[in-house]
Amino acid sequence: MGTLAVVGGGAIGQGVAWRAAEAGWSVTLFDPAPGSGASWVAGGMLAPLSEGWPGEDRVLEFGAAALARWPEFAARLQAATGVDVLVAAETLTVALDAADAADLRTIADWVGGRALATAVDHDLRVLDRAGVRALEPALARTVRAGLLAAAEPAIDNRRLLDGLRKAGAEAGVRLRSEAVAHLDDLDFDQIVLAAGAASARLLPGLPVRPVKGEILRLRHRPGATPVPHRVIRARVHGRAVYLVPRGDGLVVGATQYEAGFDTTVTVGGVRDLIADAEAILPGIAEYELSEASAGSRPGTPDNLPLIGRHTDRIVVATGHGRNGMLTTPLTVDAVLGELAGTPLPAARSADPRRFSTPAAPAVPSSPGGIR
Repeated sequence: MGTLAVVGGGAIGQGVAWRAAEAGWSVTLFDPAPGSGASWVAGGMLAPLSEGWPGEDRVLEFGAAALARWPEFAARLQAATGVDVLVAAETLTVALDAADAADLRTIADWVGGRALATAVDHDLRVLDRAGVRALEPALARTVRAGLLAAAEPAIDNRRLLDGLRKAGAEAGVRLRSEAVAHLDDLDFDQIVLAAGAASARLLPGLPVRPVKGEILRLRHRPGATPVPHRVIRARVHGRAVYLVPRGDGLVVGATQYEAGFDTTVTVGGVRDLIADAEAILPGIAEYELSEASAGSRPGTPDNLPLIGRHTDRIVVATGHGRNGMLTTPLTVDAVLGELAGTPLPAARSADPRRFSTPAAPAVPSSPGGIR
């Protein structure tokens, strides 16, 4: 082992720093405001199955492999810090019209028919109107079908950041609250670049770009419609919306724009999120609007992250898009494997060397939203 610099203090960077310190590395984490970026503005859905779509085989395989690692990762973090990050055990995707209902059946048939390389229960159950209401009676009566993913939980992203900070400090991670201008300035044996959408500023040509996403946090008020027990996902007027339970209410997200590093919350974004969420759960009109925020998700051309060797001294861990929370455990394991000289087979599809040119057109993702 030796000295390790981790550049970026989001969930990925803090997770790598914690586990690397436990493995014996002397770790320093660089970030002027740890945990304040895209990881702070997230819903926490762990939903690779219900977001599956025919043709996105590698995305599904990678997401399922990440999901399979979450139980052990969450248990390990709770044992180290006492922080329990799980907030829901299942995901329910609902349809308001016939076209969306047909999409749910397409997803269920395609995902269920796959032979995944990891042991994840990937059977998805299609529900009729009555089946949806039996599970979540507060949903709108206009919901006509649902897709239940019993293996897809959700986490509280801010609890995760708190737990990772505590675990890292306990393991001996040193924090330097400063920005890094040039990776060459860092006098460390190894460097892990986990700076999210800003990673390309430190490694020009890296195919990662900022994708803006706005979310709302709604606080439940006495007498209002109860918070759903499950993650609720839907499409309304062609826009993706999700509602993720929290201890005091809901996270509602998310818009998606190609807007550079602009993280201004717009009136139009808030309007659309509230309208779409209310179409699914009418009772949220009585909730308190407690926060509106935006972040820059790090997108890549093929919707897979960039994890692996860039040089003999630099390991890249970025480009997780709207799946940063989902893929944290797999990314941490993959980075530790690179540092140990034993690359992780499950992360092979995320090898940053798969791109021969620095820029390529983005591949449309399946019907879904930013996490």
